[in-house]
Amino acid sequence: MTDSQNLLLRESHFAFGENWARYATSVGEAQIQEATVALQRLVGDSLNGKTFLDIGCGSGIHALAAIRLGASAVLAVDIDADSAATARRMLEMHAPGARWQVREVSVFDLGPATVGLFDVVYSWGVLHHTGAMHRALRAAAALVGPGGQFVFALYRRTPLCWFWKIEKRWYAGASQAAQARARSLYVGLFRIVYPIKNRGSFSNYVATYRQSRGMDFYHDVHDWLGGWPYESISPAEADRLMQQLGLRQIRVFLVAGRATGLLGSGNDEYVYERV
Repeated sequence: MTDSQNLLLRESHFAFGENWARYATSVGEAQIQEATVALQRLVGDSLNGKTFLDIGCGSGIHALAAIRLGASAVLAVDIDADSAATARRMLEMHAPGARWQVREVSVFDLGPATVGLFDVVYSWGVLHHTGAMHRALRAAAALVGPGGQFVFALYRRTPLCWFWKIEKRWYAGASQAAQARARSLYVGLFRIVYPIKNRGSFSNYVATYRQSRGMDFYHDVHDWLGGWPYESISPAEADRLMQQLGLRQIRVFLVAGRATGLLGSGNDEYVYERV
């Protein structure tokens, strides 16, 4: 088996699900509301009557947000068993009467013949961790129905992506003690660089971080440092691929400023529509 084939296997991936399971224990109504607002920013005013597919559902908070925005049916999928279990608990607790399913499955095993087409296919910060990002984008886009939307976020390509690829591969296989030291080093560097680069307070950034997607800064640090496999893409390359797949751009939210990659890649957010 080749290295590229190995990267498609769950066993070669960072344990994202363990991180999401820990994060989910801190989720309350405030985080759910913030996640709902963040999703609404991407998909528009509501999802009333629309079917919604969440690829790489993680904690399940954004599948829940889709239900809050009126989605008629939600399918949440993740290759990670811990993520699928966490998402299932999240929806059982907060959306017991809604129409939803959670499945442990890879994006590469989804297809119109098996799961159908959806009004909204959503995958935030996931497809660059599949081991075959372009193939994953094609697979996800194939599930967007006529007039439907493909909503996704991907790491911006930076001059330091080569370094982060090495770091993530190491971190994913490191001991918990080594990972903790790496997180302390990264947060210390972030604490120094952020005020210089952004002319803002690090403590204020951490305090307001949750408002961006209902997420937690320190859980996301672990997620960032361990995010293996790792790929990145430029907005221009993403747009060319989407056009080839018969999708047109509705809106984008790009990483602000020049993406150097010093503290990470950052995610560009894209919304495309099936023509």
